[in-house]
Amino acid sequence: MNREHIARAERFHQLHNEPRPLVLANAWDAASVRIVEEAGAQAIGTTSAGMAWTQGYSDGEQMPVHELLAACQRICRTASTPVSVDIERGYGRDAKDTGGLVGALMQLGVVGINIEDGTDPGTHTLAHPSILTRRIACARDMARHHGLPLFINARIDTYVATGTETAARLEETRQRALAYIDAGADGIFVPGLADLGDIAHLARALPVPLNIYAGYPGAPSVDALQRAGARRISLGCGPMQSVMAHLARIAAEAFTEGRYDTMATHMLTPAQANALFRSTPVRDDNTTHRVRRTGMGDGPVGLLFAQPRHSVRPNGTRLSDVELTTRNGMHKTTVPGVARGSARPGLAQQALRRLAASFLGAFGGTRAGGR
Repeated sequence: MNREHIARAERFHQLHNEPRPLVLANAWDAASVRIVEEAGAQAIGTTSAGMAWTQGYSDGEQMPVHELLAACQRICRTASTPVSVDIERGYGRDAKDTGGLVGALMQLGVVGINIEDGTDPGTHTLAHPSILTRRIACARDMARHHGLPLFINARIDTYVATGTETAARLEETRQRALAYIDAGADGIFVPGLADLGDIAHLARALPVPLNIYAGYPGAPSVDALQRAGARRISLGCGPMQSVMAHLARIAAEAFTEGRYDTMATHMLTPAQANALFRSTPVRDDNTTHRVRRTGMGDGPVGLLFAQPRHSVRPNGTRLSDVELTTRNGMHKTTVPGVARGSARPGLAQQALRRLAASFLGAFGGTRAGGR
């Protein structure tokens, strides 16, 4: 990782320790990124639901991971502030797959992730904490390998999953939080936790910032959540839900009443919209060599994301190989300035070894199906 990338990651950590909580009006594409930045966002957090809906999928890791990465590439190319990506339960069969995904995201410029314990697909009850603990540990190991202080925000679903007794939720949340922190989490996110007294109790019990969800009607104000001890406040998919409802009103008014008042009341001019993107660099695809891309399958997958295989000078000569990151690991890099991180054996090194089999099959032309 280069110095600018590391500086953005350090800045993202710092934003969790400012006098005011970090407020994330979560984005789902390049346009929403620029809109919230123009409104004053200090950082970008993605909404997994919003990104899935934008690509035509329901929430819950239904979007193929190569589409997730392509969307994240556009977001990172457009954003001028630090970017954190929601990766839901981490994608893939195991922790090594999550590590590979995290490696790919870091290559794009991401400085943080949000990862959840969620529910067991078979029982629909809260997943065992050991599953997320292993995935967090692998993500942290991958970040160390890259030399990046990745911010890992661990989401705990005790307040949104079934099967947890109301009286036991707070203590179960605390215990899970401490386990995830021990595994390498930098923050804890508890959607559904809305009682200010419980928020204050949990915030005092944790040695890391507490993140609260506020993307619903009647959510406590930023000031109230700050007094309770919250250090990060996420609107999640709430902004996109509101945008979708607004679009529905615009369309219904035009179709049923023949009027456009709702649309015309608040809208940007074309010049204002174009101005949002004038500083975004345009990449000349003729100057890079892209490799084939595959989607998310149940087994090992080759290249998730088509990173350019070579850096090319303006005169067309090749500079060097760049790192190829897969769902299961990484191919070595010779790019100057990319931090290698720790070379000690660990989960990242296991991911590297697992790459050998999947990398060779990545160029066979098959595209694995999405989940």
